[in-house]
Amino acid sequence: MDEWEEIEYKPIPVRTLLVEMKDLSELMIDLAYSSALFNNAELARDVLELERKVDNLALLLKMNVMIAARDAEDAKDLLGVSLVSSAADKISDAAADIAYLVLHGIGIHPAVREAFKRVEEQLGRFVVKRDSILSGKSLKELRLASRIGVDIIAIRRGNDWIIDPKGGDKILEGDILIARGAPSGIEELGRLAEGISRRLED
Repeated sequence: MDEWEEIEYKPIPVRTLLVEMKDLSELMIDLAYSSALFNNAELARDVLELERKVDNLALLLKMNVMIAARDAEDAKDLLGVSLVSSAADKISDAAADIAYLVLHGIGIHPAVREAFKRVEEQLGRFVVKRDSILSGKSLKELRLASRIGVDIIAIRRGNDWIIDPKGGDKILEGDILIARGAPSGIEELGRLAEGISRRLED
């Protein structure tokens, strides 16, 4: 984190904070490598936005741990929590380092990028436009995994992120979808999000 932000203390369970940090750092790894492989500045900027969130969560977790430690025994019991938090924070920092390389034009060798383009699964980032048939529908209704072989792994809505969205979560106009799947499915999701394709085959 380049600049310290003022963080307001919130009494959030340590387990909740750890799970969120883990989920965010895992997503950041996927986004960072994809941003490098496909030289995608938008994905790289998403990684840096998520890094700020992880940093804030790490500070909140430290506050909660310090308040929870009443004596030396408590401090010893909570040490493992601090170590796991620190590890997740380091993972997010490493992902951010990859994103910085992309944003500063330091890419990977084209031969490596070409090899990774042939992997079975790819990541895609798409903005849901007004004419998209995805808008206003839940993931359960759309059944994207069975229809086009794509999973929505995150939804960005303004400054908020929905990580690992569930079937009941709805897609709204303006949402940014982060998806994983077969290259053909990723391409089709892009057409659906843009409103170019208006039909989902069963």
